[in-house]
Amino acid sequence: MTAEAREAGPQEGSAAGGERPLRIALLTYKGNPFCGGQGVYVRHLSRELARLGHQVEVIGAQPYPVLDEGEGLEGLSLTELPSLDLYRQPDPFRTPKRDEYRDWIDALEVATMWTGGFPEPLTFSLRARRHLGARRGDFDVVHDNQTLGYGLLGDVGAPLVTTIHHPITVDRQLELDAAQGWRRRASVRRWYAFTRMQRRVARRLPSVLTVSGTSRQEIVDHLGVSRDRVHVVHIGADTDLFSPDPSVPQVPGRIVTTSSADVPLKGLVFLVEALAKVRTEHPGAHLVVVGKRAEDGPVAQAIERYGLERAVEFVKGISDAELVDLVRSAEVACVPSLYEGFSLPAAEAMATGTPLVATTGGAIPEVAGPDGETCLAVPPGDAGALAAGLSRLLADPGLRVRLGSAGRERVLRHFTWAKAAEGTVARYREAIVRTAARPEPSAPRHPGRSAAEEAAAAGATVRAEAAVAARVTVAAEELVVPNRESRATC
Repeated sequence: MTAEAREAGPQEGSAAGGERPLRIALLTYKGNPFCGGQGVYVRHLSRELARLGHQVEVIGAQPYPVLDEGEGLEGLSLTELPSLDLYRQPDPFRTPKRDEYRDWIDALEVATMWTGGFPEPLTFSLRARRHLGARRGDFDVVHDNQTLGYGLLGDVGAPLVTTIHHPITVDRQLELDAAQGWRRRASVRRWYAFTRMQRRVARRLPSVLTVSGTSRQEIVDHLGVSRDRVHVVHIGADTDLFSPDPSVPQVPGRIVTTSSADVPLKGLVFLVEALAKVRTEHPGAHLVVVGKRAEDGPVAQAIERYGLERAVEFVKGISDAELVDLVRSAEVACVPSLYEGFSLPAAEAMATGTPLVATTGGAIPEVAGPDGETCLAVPPGDAGALAAGLSRLLADPGLRVRLGSAGRERVLRHFTWAKAAEGTVARYREAIVRTAARPEPSAPRHPGRSAAEEAAAAGATVRAEAAVAARVTVAAEELVVPNRESRATC
C-alpha cells in the first residue's frame, strides 16, 4: 500500500475501531475480475477487508473469483459453489451431458437458459442458501454481491447485507431502446426476466449498500426500496497498481477505453463516431478498446462505415500489469457510457494520472469530478461533444498534465478500496446490532401477509419454476441452442 493510500484509508492488520474481527461470507454469483465490475469489486473489497483483520470467505460460482495473496491476507479464502457454467467460453449456451446434473436446481438452470432466460442469480441464491444453512454459526454477517435471488429471502444464518451496484432494470431499458424488431425486443425481455425477481427481493432486504448517490436514487425509483435502507459506500481504484509511471512512454494519439462493443449502455458507438471526427484534425488518433470485439452490430458497422478498421484495436484477456501500462501509454482515457452506477474505468484511469474525457451519464460525474478541473465532461450520446473534448486534450499537453494530476489527487482523497472496506465494515456492524436488537425482519412485507406467508410465497415461485424445469428437461436434448455470445459472460 502506498504512503498516499495509507493517508486515504485505514491501516492494515487492524479491525476498524479496535473491535473484534468479523467472520464474513461474501457471495458472488459471478466473479471474473477482468470483465465486469462485480468481479473487480469482490477481489479488491475482500483483500482490504482481510487487511483490516477480518476473516473473509468468498463464496462464488464460475467464473470463479481470483483473490489476492500475500502478507496480511491469511484470513482470505475462496469456496467454490459450482453452477453448470452454461456461458463458459468457447461454448456459451452449451447443453450439459446427463451425468452433469446433480439436482433440481441444475435442471432449473438449464431449462431457464434453453428458454432464453438468464438463470444464474436465482440458481446461485438457492445453492448459497443450502450451503449457508449447513454452516449455520460460521459467519457473523453474509454479504451478497447483487445476486438478489429468492434463496436469500428469510433466515440465511446471519445478518444479510446486500450490494446493488445499480439496478439491472437500467440495462434492460437501454437494450430495449436499442433493439430493432419485435423478435429482438422479445429476446431482451425474456433475458432480463430475472429483474422481476430482483425487484421483489430488493424491497424485502433490511440493508442495501450501493456505490454512488446516483445508484441510490435509481434503486429507490426502479426497485422500490425505502431510501432509509440504502447506504452509499463509494468504491475505488487500486492505487498501488493504477499509479503514474513516467518510464512508460506515451503513444502519440492513443485514446483508451474499457467497453464491450455489444452493450449499448457503454456508448462505444458514439466514441467510434467521435474518433472519425477527431482524425480530421489529428490523423494519428487511434482507439484501443479493452473489451470484446463485436463482429456485427452498430459498433462494427460504424467502424466499417468510417473506414476505421486500422484505427480501432480491441484487446481482451490482458493481465493487470498490461492493462495499467496500456492506460499509462494513452494520451487520453475516455468513458463514453450512457449510464454508469459508479465507473471503475474512470477512477482507474484517473489514478494513473491519465487525463479523462467522460460523459455525465449516471454516476460518472460523482467519480470524475467537475468539468475542466479533474476531467473534461460531455453529455452522453453526443459524438460531437466527445470529439471536441478528445481533440482539445490531444492538442494541449499542458491541459493533459493538469487534469491528469488533479484526477489522481481526487481518487486518492475519495475513492480507495481501503476507504470502501472501512465503510462496508461499519454497515456490517450496524446490521449485526440491528438483528440482535430486533430479530424480526425489518423490511416491509406484502400488505396482509405474515413473515411465514412471505417465505411460502417465495418458495412457491421457486417450486413452480422447478416444475417447468423438470418438464422442459425431458425433451430438451432435441433443442438447438443458438451459438451466440452471452450478455452475461462477464
